[in-house]
Amino acid sequence: MLQAKACHNIIPSKLLPPAKLPSTASQLTLPSHVPRAITITTIPSHEVYTPEIDDTITAFWDYQFLFMSQRSETTEPIALRVVEGAIPSDFPSGTYYLTGPGLFTDDHGSTVHPLDGHGYLRTFEIDGGSGQVKFMARYIETEAQAEERDPVTGQWRFTHRGPFSVLKGGKMVGNTKVMKNVANTSVLRWGGRLLCLWEGGEPYEIDSKTLNTVGKFELIKTCESLAEEEKFHGDFLDVAAQILKPILYGVFKMTPKRLLSHYKIDARRNRLLIMTCNAEDMLLPRSNFTFYEFDSNFKLLQSQEFNIPDHLMIHDWAFTDTHYILFGNRIKLDIPGSMTAVCGLSPMISALSVNPSKPTSPIYLLPRFPDDKNHETTNINVQRDWRIPIEAPTQMWVLHVGNAFEEIRDENGNVDIQIQASGCSYQWFNFQKMFGYDWQSGKLDPSMMNVNEEKEKLLPHLVQVSISLDTNGNCTKCSVNDLNPQWNKAADFPAMNPDFSGRNNAYVYAATSSGSRQALPSFPFDTVVKLNTANKSVHTWSAGRRRFIGEPVFIPRGTIEDEGYLLVVEYAVSTQRCYLVVLDAQKIGDKGEVVARLEVPRNLNFPLGFHGFWAPSNSAL
Repeated sequence: MLQAKACHNIIPSKLLPPAKLPSTASQLTLPSHVPRAITITTIPSHEVYTPEIDDTITAFWDYQFLFMSQRSETTEPIALRVVEGAIPSDFPSGTYYLTGPGLFTDDHGSTVHPLDGHGYLRTFEIDGGSGQVKFMARYIETEAQAEERDPVTGQWRFTHRGPFSVLKGGKMVGNTKVMKNVANTSVLRWGGRLLCLWEGGEPYEIDSKTLNTVGKFELIKTCESLAEEEKFHGDFLDVAAQILKPILYGVFKMTPKRLLSHYKIDARRNRLLIMTCNAEDMLLPRSNFTFYEFDSNFKLLQSQEFNIPDHLMIHDWAFTDTHYILFGNRIKLDIPGSMTAVCGLSPMISALSVNPSKPTSPIYLLPRFPDDKNHETTNINVQRDWRIPIEAPTQMWVLHVGNAFEEIRDENGNVDIQIQASGCSYQWFNFQKMFGYDWQSGKLDPSMMNVNEEKEKLLPHLVQVSISLDTNGNCTKCSVNDLNPQWNKAADFPAMNPDFSGRNNAYVYAATSSGSRQALPSFPFDTVVKLNTANKSVHTWSAGRRRFIGEPVFIPRGTIEDEGYLLVVEYAVSTQRCYLVVLDAQKIGDKGEVVARLEVPRNLNFPLGFHGFWAPSNSAL
């Protein structure tokens, strides 16, 4: 039985006059009556704007619907209706968890960046035996959510700015509620706990059966005392850090150790790997990163802190048997932006900007087990000076990592390290304009995500980074190439068979674009691509016109690498419907690739999700 909380709809505002496009925006020719940016808002489900006369108009409305606020939740599981195919009997039973932002506008005139939208957790419980899929969706009751949502009326009033937003309908100047932990970025089930993570605070624990929020799970504070134990050397940066700490920790309520939302699972050792960075280092030309490894009961097995003399922004990272691998996205402090950000006149993120000062990209190989002389992987030399990065011969902002592995090249102990990732150019990446959000107007402009690349690759695309080390750990070669030269379209969210994590894998799956729409050639994604890195073959499945997809997730069902299923959520914006699509990974590009498509009820359509996690029913996790 469905029990949905009250849904408060806001009628979309009238179309606004065209705004000037950024100089890097795609050269789209729009009729004078077409808005270039559209307000993020909640649109009544029965009002579907579907003009077919002009693809440009349709494209901008489609982009709007992907970020439509959702005011409804379910308190009981709902059996989804199968509209195509069926869940196969050999499908491994389990639950697919997907999180992302659910709310972008309040009831008092304020809008927020998609990255600041309140976390909305969705679950698809799949029973391979019965062929049933049950769906649930709940908001994560963070501290900010409890303050901003009236539990009686269901109305929202934003009080927290969030790192990427300003509040035009709320308190703007002097608002120190910046670190809005919305738990909207990734989800993890480990050690019997279900956690929703955000880029900058402690995860929130969720009851896996009811999706009720249990509360903050203070993962880092259970490991160590952070404030009093820190080393102080008395240099300029330490003095600056001591000045910044009471401001950031006390006034802006930032946590001393910012937990990154991307974690890693070492399946061979049955370990969870997480990473933090120091809050004050966001404003200093240095970076302190701490890595933690937990067993299946959340017992801390080891932790290591690395102080890197470079100003870096890390979102995702990689690991191998012997290394933690960081792609150093270089940033710098923006002094004018810092002043307006502190005053509340611009987003807090405007204090930072990308730093394209060097034509190369630093890669840090940090030793996982530097003191264990008897460790099984010590035949791979890890004694090189990790403070000196390997400079990849291209300037690339790395977004997400799919896999990384090491191979001993010869009997002398020379080693090759391979990393599969997605990256974009520094020229395209913009902190303040991600997803095309304009904080000054509170509107979306999809042209920002669909720039005209011409000859230079600006947009996110899939790459393979190859590093060769000699027996002394010296880098003898580093190259960055297309993961598959046969596929050059924009792509992100690289996925693989998790059983092959840390091993030489042939298959990589990703979300990409068919390029069939002139107005939205690159984003949002509408296609799943399967790349074979061994024979360079390419196979694709496209959702269809005016249908978009999120991150693909691989579900193994055998020992062969591509033997399994892909789960992907499809957003049919033309009909305002969402579907869970099950694909046969071995049949991508052939007939019969769609195993099943299941429909989410119309009133529970949800905005574009970020990252998901598959937990098998028979797993101890």
